Amino acid sequence: MGNGQLILERERAGRLVNLGVRFFLSAALAAGQTAGGSAPFALGWIAAAGPGLEGGAALAGAFAGAALFLPFAKALPFLAVGVLILAASTALGGTWIPSRPRPLALTAAGLYVTVEGIYILQALSPLDRLADCLAASALLGASVWLFFPLLRGGEGREVVDGLVFLAGALVTAVEELEVLGFSPARALLCFLAVLAAYDRGPAAGAAFGLGLGLTAELCGSRLPLTAALGLAGLTAGSCQGRRRPWGALAFLASAGTVALAEGQPLPLLPEAAAGTGLFLALPGRFVAGKRVRPAIPPAPERERDREGDSPAPWRQRLDRAAAALRDLYDSIGRSAPPVADENPAIVFDRSAEKVCRGCALCELCWQKDYTGTFNAMNDATPYLLERGRALAKDFPEYFTGRCVHLPDLLAAINAELSAFLLRRQYRRQLEETRRSARGQYAQLSELLTATAAGLEAAAPAMAAGSPCRVGAALRPKEGETVCGDTVASFRTDQGLWCLLLADGMGSGEPARKESALACRLLQQFLEAGVAPEAALKTLNSAMGLRGAESGAFTTVDLCVYDPRAREASFYKCGAAPSYLKRGGVVRRVTGASLPVGLQGPPPDVTRAPLAPGGFAVMVSDGVADPAEDEWLLNLLAGWTGEDPQDLAGLILSESVRREKLRDDCGVQVLYCPETKAREV
Repeated sequence: MGNGQLILERERAGRLVNLGVRFFLSAALAAGQTAGGSAPFALGWIAAAGPGLEGGAALAGAFAGAALFLPFAKALPFLAVGVLILAASTALGGTWIPSRPRPLALTAAGLYVTVEGIYILQALSPLDRLADCLAASALLGASVWLFFPLLRGGEGREVVDGLVFLAGALVTAVEELEVLGFSPARALLCFLAVLAAYDRGPAAGAAFGLGLGLTAELCGSRLPLTAALGLAGLTAGSCQGRRRPWGALAFLASAGTVALAEGQPLPLLPEAAAGTGLFLALPGRFVAGKRVRPAIPPAPERERDREGDSPAPWRQRLDRAAAALRDLYDSIGRSAPPVADENPAIVFDRSAEKVCRGCALCELCWQKDYTGTFNAMNDATPYLLERGRALAKDFPEYFTGRCVHLPDLLAAINAELSAFLLRRQYRRQLEETRRSARGQYAQLSELLTATAAGLEAAAPAMAAGSPCRVGAALRPKEGETVCGDTVASFRTDQGLWCLLLADGMGSGEPARKESALACRLLQQFLEAGVAPEAALKTLNSAMGLRGAESGAFTTVDLCVYDPRAREASFYKCGAAPSYLKRGGVVRRVTGASLPVGLQGPPPDVTRAPLAPGGFAVMVSDGVADPAEDEWLLNLLAGWTGEDPQDLAGLILSESVRREKLRDDCGVQVLYCPETKAREV
């Protein structure tokens, strides 16, 4: 009881601290004003705080800040915009607008322009106030964008950016305070700029410098801070990774150059020196440690570390994960023994229990003439299950003529029948879901096992020898502008050559999208080192779920050539025959598996030797009819060239002449050049 009370008190204290921070920072941000007297930073803080008590605390702080720092003529529109922003956040709380920074920033800036526009139209010189209105609305939108991750639980760099902007906005509020011409606020701006540049690099450094300088100038600074901090941030960021004095020296030199060029070296140069001095005095753990920038070793060291890492720990982790999934798969199978379908007779038993028990003819129907009643119910069962509803005509006349409560009995049977059908549908859906889940766990286990095995068996270098050459050709169906077939070829890190040919159902753009998706997914699996069988199983399940509604499918033809073993493996999922050629000998490779997406058996696999000087030819079913491909066999047997692209073009040209482009056509050819012995 005491621990619970203590936790509750801590939560309340934390909530009060959170609200207090929003209140006091909103009040302090009201002091940051543009040259025209607007206070956009506080309004951005209110918008980013969101609805509820958090937004209310920010608005209350804005009221306090307006009373302290703004004249009445400026405080009135300022508070009106703040109230409108909080009201809009509350009213739109159930939509997506307050939960995203971009629409929230646009909404807040639009409300500001709307309110300020009323005062601009009533002014004697509207153009003089228009520039300040536009500048303030831009700063308001930027404030919402950068404060949003800070107040809504962002992560990483976004929070750091918000903190830098918050510090810059607070510093600009006291930028006019000077001691003998020296402004501590501008020195802090230089410190923030050099720190962000050294941490984030040249591009981010220039962006931070320009942003801080532009914000200060829009808030009335008379110095060229935009150019000075922008150039200084760029040069200091280029020193990222070096020692800090180099970054500080680059920043100071750039800021001094701009100050001398603008003819204002006295105020800006000492302030930049003070900012860089503060940067150099900062403890090292805040600059090069984990809090701001993690140490990043040079590229050569990273490569050496990566090459020296042993794959054993990763392999063990993958093996354990695969074993856990396999156990989960087995446990699901053990926990759900096969259950027989519920007997439809329960419909009549429960209906009779409700209606017939109190009937005067109950003994006659269910004891003396039980056989006749049973046969009447049994004969009516097929009609009930087919129609889903019982009618009087489903029962024989001797039963309906004797039953004195027939309407009540039919109503009870229909109610029980509806419940029976719902229970059966639920059991079937549950069983289907269970089978699907077991299959997914098993496939994921196979993927992890195959990946772990690949870590152990992966060769450190590709196989030596002459590289293979690939040729491909596509032609759309007559009347279409795009081909529904997709081809892809690549070499894996293990030195395997992979050729893909996918044919989407139908033709045109829909077929091309489906075939391109299948090729892209399969290529990602294979390049990751996943075994072809496991990759195709996973692809089959994914495409099956994708095409569950439309019934779409895609044929996949995969050829994997291992130069070390000089062996080609063909994986066919509903694909047309492929051909192996060496010299005048041609071999035909076929398969009988279903296309991916139809949840059929595993793909057919055919492995055959492919020596140097040989060709592997893959075609889609639009190139040649599998039952009438003698012309293609003869063409391959008579081919004497060595360019796979020429062979692919010849096959496609002959196919167009014979088949008249009745379907999309795709051809892909792999050629293994002969290795010539060196002359001694």
